[in-house]
Amino acid sequence: MNILGIETSCDETAAAVVKDGRTVLSNVVYTQIPLHVPYGGVVPEIASRAHIEKISEVVRTALAEAAKAPDPDAGRIDAVAVTYGPGLSPALVVGLNAAKGLAKSLGVPLFGINHIEAHLHTPFLAEPDAAAESPLDPLKCMPALGLAISGGHTTWVEMPRYGVYEVVGQTLDDAAGEAFDKAAKLLGLGYPGGPKVDRIAREYFESCGASRPDLIPFPKGRPREGVTALAGLPAECCVSFSGLKTALLRYVQQNGGAEALAAAGEIPRVVASYQEAIVGAVVDRTRTALRRGSFKAMIVGGGVSLNSRLRTALDETCRREKIQLLMARPKFCGDNGAMIAALAYYRRNKAGAEAMRLDVAPSLDFEP
Repeated sequence: MNILGIETSCDETAAAVVKDGRTVLSNVVYTQIPLHVPYGGVVPEIASRAHIEKISEVVRTALAEAAKAPDPDAGRIDAVAVTYGPGLSPALVVGLNAAKGLAKSLGVPLFGINHIEAHLHTPFLAEPDAAAESPLDPLKCMPALGLAISGGHTTWVEMPRYGVYEVVGQTLDDAAGEAFDKAAKLLGLGYPGGPKVDRIAREYFESCGASRPDLIPFPKGRPREGVTALAGLPAECCVSFSGLKTALLRYVQQNGGAEALAAAGEIPRVVASYQEAIVGAVVDRTRTALRRGSFKAMIVGGGVSLNSRLRTALDETCRREKIQLLMARPKFCGDNGAMIAALAYYRRNKAGAEAMRLDVAPSLDFEP
């Protein structure tokens, strides 16, 4: 079954064709980063306008590239899948309307897909010529602990069966990606902040060599039991980055500002310390969540999973806990249409006539 997936939840206009939920026949992503750099973050109206301008071209390219695949049925589209939430409402509308029109014109079913849930399917994606063995079967990797970690979400979910979710921990304020971006902006590193923080921190640790890094003891964001924002979730599995951001701001102010720190050559140390606090918080909550149950695997998805320090730390944690760590190939970590198309093959709870009636859901959570 070949499914065309469309993703426009934020600042990536993406479309892809995926066969049987795992084999990626095409994957086209138009990134809007250059449009948002002057503003230091994503501007919803600019994102929406760019999606309108690019969606037709991106879909045509995805269909054309899929048709070139060696599979004799690669040019056939059996269904259309689209993100309807969570995300930026003006951006989601563009993709949803385009998908509805395509499904109707092609005479195929439409599937409405949860963007964050789709990130947890990305480790199961593979290209026909990129893997020596068949892609992993998600149905055989359960029960699992999932971690969706991106610009808008940091959420731990128990997955007793594929498609069944119980949120056991989450951020109470900013997601990890937001925390990286806001720190980069404060330190004058530019947007997007995540990749810059990762590179600077990695170079700092490499420069330390065998000597122990002199890190600033930033807080790791553990909330107190009984906080209303926990909404009944266990505090030991949740995280808050607001205190960390405040600690960074105070440190910068107390040391003369970002320019003074840069002049003193202190930015790399500050960045490495800040990143280590975020990674340490995520790994600590992950370790706690893993010990709550018995899991075959840990599944990690989302753009922040590209962070090299986080990938190393999660790998070390899963080795110690003796479970398999499943992470997407780097090209599938960010927002893409392949994850939307792939998940639709397994999850069809918003389908057909119901999907055609869907409206965007900017605050969509995990669904049963």
